[in-house]
Amino acid sequence: MSDLDFIHRFLPAPAGGTARTLLLLHGTGGDENDLIPLGRELDPTAALLSLRGNVLENSMPRFFRRLAEGVFDEEDVIRRAHELADFVDAAAAQYGFDPREMTTVGYSNGANIAAALLLLRPDVLASAVLFRAMVPLVPSVLPKLASTRVLITSGQEDPIVPVENAERLVAMLRGAGAEVNWRLEPAGHGLVSGDVEAAKEWLGPR
Repeated sequence: MSDLDFIHRFLPAPAGGTARTLLLLHGTGGDENDLIPLGRELDPTAALLSLRGNVLENSMPRFFRRLAEGVFDEEDVIRRAHELADFVDAAAAQYGFDPREMTTVGYSNGANIAAALLLLRPDVLASAVLFRAMVPLVPSVLPKLASTRVLITSGQEDPIVPVENAERLVAMLRGAGAEVNWRLEPAGHGLVSGDVEAAKEWLGPR
């Protein structure tokens, strides 16, 4: 696989826009178009880089394999996280954006691969918005994330991601030194307006 072998869309920042790029990572069954409207809502001035996961589960794209609901193939998580990190480096070179000005926005499976990236390749992501994320793996050694900002929003009634699991991820990232803002929304697994408003406020103007 070459470094740009993710099906993806890149939308440059509009005229007069900022240097920020949002890396958009969909949930199970999504594609490279799914989160474009969300990205535009979160920051209409940013460039958008939206990917399609390279793994298929019952014909539904994902970013890594799982063995059952909530049970991940850890070897595949590691492999796919490194693939994604290499893609980001290559895409930054091809499209001319500064990866230090990039924020990842992931939902569900996309949030989980982004969390894996934070834990395995801490040099790649400067900041991340993780909607409905859970612990993707437990690294043997925690990375150093002292300069990394993370927003995690979880649903109090989420049937897929128990609050306790999200809390473990928050503790793990904080233990690695990241600045983590964690919000619990009165919601299930789907996004609600509170998630979007929290992300917009956290991202702030550029």
